[in-house]
Amino acid sequence: MTKRVAIFASGGGSNAVKLMESMQGDHPAMPALIVTNQPNAGVIQQAERFGVACEVIDHKPYAGDRAAFETEIQNRLIPYQIDMICLAGFMRVLTAGFTDHWSGRMLNIHPSLLPKYKGLNTHARAIEAGDKRAGCTVHEVTAELDDGPILGQISVPILSGDAPAKLAARVLVQEHQLYPAVLKRFATGDKTPIMRKT
Repeated sequence: MTKRVAIFASGGGSNAVKLMESMQGDHPAMPALIVTNQPNAGVIQQAERFGVACEVIDHKPYAGDRAAFETEIQNRLIPYQIDMICLAGFMRVLTAGFTDHWSGRMLNIHPSLLPKYKGLNTHARAIEAGDKRAGCTVHEVTAELDDGPILGQISVPILSGDAPAKLAARVLVQEHQLYPAVLKRFATGDKTPIMRKT
């Protein structure tokens, strides 16, 4: 049975686009919904382009009440009969109440070689630490930030004189390959990690 996927994104949604592009033909999953917390997010137009429904849930009215915000998200998901969630640049921290409900059914992509550099500014931190390699990770989502079982990683070399923006651009190319590959496996129940180097 084809899995119905909700993709959560806060910005332009380049990873969301790659996921929607990949879920075509005899793919084991289909893009059923885009969820964004930003009323002006570029991903809204991308959802329209792919003919995928979009729910905009502005987080600002829920300031200080993450549980209420997440309850609203859950309520919006119900009509779409969602089986899985893919976080693709969704810039809100989700509470255990939400992540526990979706345990084993929610993926995230993070721009570092986890467990290194959870949180923000990952590329700058990797460069400052003198690391030789950086990269991206797809993992199952748990209540701990950027934690959970790793389902895939691609590492890229950090080059002499690299700036965070240049490194981020090279890593993003790999994100666009890794996330669809992991999703396709995961949707069939295959959690074998995909580990690559460039």
